[in-house]
Parts: sequence; C-alpha cells; structure tokens
Amino acid sequence: MTRRFATILTELKSHAPFTLFGSLTGVICMLVFRNLDHEVSWRVFYVFHPGHVFLSAIVIASLFQRYSAKRRLIFILIVGCIGAVGVGTVSDSLIPYAGELVLGMDIGHSHGPEAPSEDADEHEHDHGEHAEDEGFAAEAHIGFIEGWYVVIPAAIAGVLLAYFKPRTKFPHAGHVLLSTWASSFHMLMAMAGDVSLLKMIGSFGFLFLAVWIPCCFSDIVFPLLFVKSGAEIPHHHH
Repeated sequence: MTRRFATILTELKSHAPFTLFGSLTGVICMLVFRNLDHEVSWRVFYVFHPGHVFLSAIVIASLFQRYSAKRRLIFILIVGCIGAVGVGTVSDSLIPYAGELVLGMDIGHSHGPEAPSEDADEHEHDHGEHAEDEGFAAEAHIGFIEGWYVVIPAAIAGVLLAYFKPRTKFPHAGHVLLSTWASSFHMLMAMAGDVSLLKMIGSFGFLFLAVWIPCCFSDIVFPLLFVKSGAEIPHHHH
C-alpha cells in the first residue's frame, strides 16, 4: 500500500509540468475563442469530450486486460467504460462546472442546440424532481447523459479497440490536451464572452485541477486497483 501511494505521488509530480502547459493552452484557447457562439462551443465540446473518453477507454481497458486475471470481454468492457466515462465526466464536466459556479459564470445558459431555451423554465418548475436532475445534467453538460449518443459509443469503441489490439503507449500529451480543450470549451459556454482577469486566472486553476487529478487517476490509480500484486505499471507520460 505504501509503495502504491508513493507511486501515485510520484506520478502526480511527474504529470504536473505538462499539465501546466496544457492548462496554459486552454486559457489561450478561451481568449482566442471568447466570442464564439454558444452553440458552436457546445458542438466543439462534444468533439473533444468523446475524444478524451475514447482515448481513456483504450488506455484503461488495455492496462486492465494486460494486468488483471479477469480478461473476458464483459469485464474489460465494464471496467473500461466505467473508468473512461467516470474520469472524463469529472475532468471535462464536473470540475469545470464547479469552477463556473465559483467564478460566477452564466451557467443558466446551459442547453445545447436541440434544447430550446424558451422551454427551460417550464421544464424546471413543472416536472418535479426528475426535471431538476435533467436541469443539472444540462447545466453541467454531463456527457453520458446529455450527449450519450456520442460519449457512450466512444467509450465502447475505445474498449473494443483495446480488446483486439491493446495499446498502452499513448503519449500523455494527447490525453492532457484533449481533456484541457474539452474543459476549456465547457467553460467558454458559461463565460458567454464576459472575459475578465479574475475569470481567466480562476479558469487556469480549475483547468489545471480538471486535468491533473483525473488524468493521473485514469492513467495510474485506476489501473492500480486491478494490477497483480508486485507488477509494475508502465509509465508513458513523457
């Protein structure tokens, strides 16, 4: 247990420098596209977020298949999908959403192009607790609920690719940048063109957290839950 904890701390430290760089690209992205239409930002988010989930599913499923004794497709599918979707949701949706709340961004403007805004209040007040759940999923842009038709297939496709051709040597750069840009466009939707120094500094901090902890969990902690005792996980974050 002590050895695994030390490994996790080492990996967090190793991931930090490039995560800082990735967060900087995210802030630059937000500045460049600060006036981007909300609908366009929503659509771009649903390019980067499923891409992040797809890549995570490949890595998690490949490591699970390589190091776990349970190598049947059903187990790999369950672990890969839950791990990729769970980590992707925390990284790309929940942490950015928390940042938007703290920074006072316009999270009320939350719906994608297929959810008319004029129906939002009626949806919010007339349909009870179930409507409130749907409202949170839309405000936080929970991908596997709001955009399940692209996020779930992306996770399944990543697991199936890993099942037939396991791959663990993906550059960590790809994982970090996809996650950072997904989080950036999530926050762009809430920023609605209202850019300030405080919001950009705060966004940088939340982008760093959104990538650093979840990506380390995906690449290191999650596989360690299933690794054989004494086995070493290969590290490919450089």
